[in-house]
Amino acid sequence: MHVAHLSLTDFRSYASVELGLEPGVTAFVGPNGQGKTNLVEALGYVATHSSHRVAGDAPLVRQGATRAVIRCAVQRDDRRALIELEINPGRANRARLNRSPVPRARDVVGLLRTVLFAPEDLSLSKGDPSERRRFLDDLLVARAPRFAGVRADYDRVLKQRGALLRTAAQARRGSRSARRAESDTGFAAAGAGDVLSTLEVWDAHLARHGAELLRARLELIEALHPLVAGAYAALAPASAPATLAYRSTLSTGGDNDEGGELLEDAGERGSSAAQTLSTDLGKTLEERIRERLLEVRQSELERGVTLVGPHRDDLILGLGDLPARGYASHGESWSFALALRLAAYDLLRADGGDPVLILDDVFAELDTQRRRRLAEIVAPAEQVLITAAVPDDVPRELSGGRYDVAEGSVTRVR
Repeated sequence: MHVAHLSLTDFRSYASVELGLEPGVTAFVGPNGQGKTNLVEALGYVATHSSHRVAGDAPLVRQGATRAVIRCAVQRDDRRALIELEINPGRANRARLNRSPVPRARDVVGLLRTVLFAPEDLSLSKGDPSERRRFLDDLLVARAPRFAGVRADYDRVLKQRGALLRTAAQARRGSRSARRAESDTGFAAAGAGDVLSTLEVWDAHLARHGAELLRARLELIEALHPLVAGAYAALAPASAPATLAYRSTLSTGGDNDEGGELLEDAGERGSSAAQTLSTDLGKTLEERIRERLLEVRQSELERGVTLVGPHRDDLILGLGDLPARGYASHGESWSFALALRLAAYDLLRADGGDPVLILDDVFAELDTQRRRRLAEIVAPAEQVLITAAVPDDVPRELSGGRYDVAEGSVTRVR
């Protein structure tokens, strides 16, 4: 798989740009702030419908414009697909495939698969659990686009259930703001019994979608574990071995930010982590989520938040017997983040077809040894797109095509 053409209209700093791309290595070189990352960010957005730099869509639209358009021609074997995304902040985005509209923008997810390395990746090993949850869920969607719908359904239920809990918590305090919130959310007439019966309905929805997402995450971690360990060993051979585990809220103690059961890789025991968890609990994942929601009901009603579910879980990165977070050096943290991306690349490639590798200003962050090792690992990929401030930041092992980016223009050099 490779991107053959990229066209942007009112995306970030670009009023209009047209780029022809080829298999192999292409580097975008220029000083910081000139728009290099904007180009590869657009491709990442086509693949995941989100940016690796910002949470919302508004910053993606050029100042003064009302929408942005990304057009991307993707070549896979002898087939070419033209993907068009119209980004409309505050409104539904629209998509076209081969110039024909599709019912939902997310219907084109999966047609372009990318693995993006960026300085922000350091948050995978040092940042909040939300960064690692996003890594897992983005990879799930890349492997099986139907999980875009599962995520959307879970997030919708979580939002609705959260609104009900906030209303109940505010009503308990009898505040004036609670009465306004009740009116806004449509729960004004709800008494205690009505709130509990309504919560039971949302519990069922949350448990169903949450169990599907949780099971998929656990199976994904099982597949990732040996790949991460191998990639980390290649990048940091002198370090302790890399390990993965999953912290779930499906245990006592899971009603706080740090609690939850730590699920080790169950592969050596001849079963999946999801099967092991279900066996240990004596219940299906869906049943256990519903049970845990009842166990923490009082705390939820007092705090006004949903305390159980995949949205509060965490992927735990370890080096030997120690957690990477708080114990890993800066170089080890970088190596772990890179190993996660390399493992994702290997997993997607094993599913069929090389994803497009994007390295956004990564080499400037690495020492000489890690730079060389990463270059050697990614060089065989079908297409590698690199951004760099100066030509010397691009390793010799990754020589190829080059565009110079400066003052809003993108010029082909070779």
